[in-house]
Amino acid sequence: MWELRSASFWRAIFAEFFATLFYVFFGLGASLRWAPGPVHVLQVAVAFGLALATLAQAVGHVSGAHVNPAVTFAFLVGSQMSLLRALCYIVAQLLGAVAGAAVLYSVTPAAVRGNLALNTLHPGVSVGQATIVEIFLTLQFVLCIFATFDERRNGRLGSVALAIGGSLTLGHLFGMYYTGAGMNPARSFAPAILTRNFSNHWVYWVGPIIGGTLGGLLYDFLLFPRIKSVSERLTILKGTRSNDSEGQPEVTGEPVELKTQAL
Repeated sequence: MWELRSASFWRAIFAEFFATLFYVFFGLGASLRWAPGPVHVLQVAVAFGLALATLAQAVGHVSGAHVNPAVTFAFLVGSQMSLLRALCYIVAQLLGAVAGAAVLYSVTPAAVRGNLALNTLHPGVSVGQATIVEIFLTLQFVLCIFATFDERRNGRLGSVALAIGGSLTLGHLFGMYYTGAGMNPARSFAPAILTRNFSNHWVYWVGPIIGGTLGGLLYDFLLFPRIKSVSERLTILKGTRSNDSEGQPEVTGEPVELKTQAL
């Protein structure tokens, strides 16, 4: 529980709330239909990708810019952050998403709001098919995040922010036609709670959580194994810390990306 007394911990929690608020505000805002006809898929995909890339650049060094419960859960399963931090991140992300959607709702004309870009399944796509699509979309996204954030890589190529923004854009370019491209339970939750429409909502939790977990495990245990003992993993998950030889506290429960991300 020492994290609760850490100013950097609470800054990270606020950063996740703040970043998710803006992510949802700009992403959903770009998805609204202001004129007759369908919304252009490329517009929505680029908007979400640029929003995430911008926020990763802005707060990535503060919290890691997860902005997504599925990403946070993947880092938790990979023993790269404490359980307490992960729970606080997810709560902050959900609250931030609802706040962002509420602000968007309040500043948008009633005739334009519609369902507030609620994620829905394309006609003809079953819930099983939709879940598989969400798994694949989030798997590639989290795999990209783990690879770009990895402090063990020598000579990272390009910008981390643009890499994950591009991965999110790719997911939207494909997934918009199937499920609306959830890839983020917080993004899906916000319009659902404001419009009180939870039809097939579980798909947008189960798919991303499974996909994110698989992406993290695939990278950390198969593609580029991260060797840690069981005791080391438990230490990180519990958020405990040990003292080094000089008596200075060593943080063992912080997400890896907070220490190493170079945007």
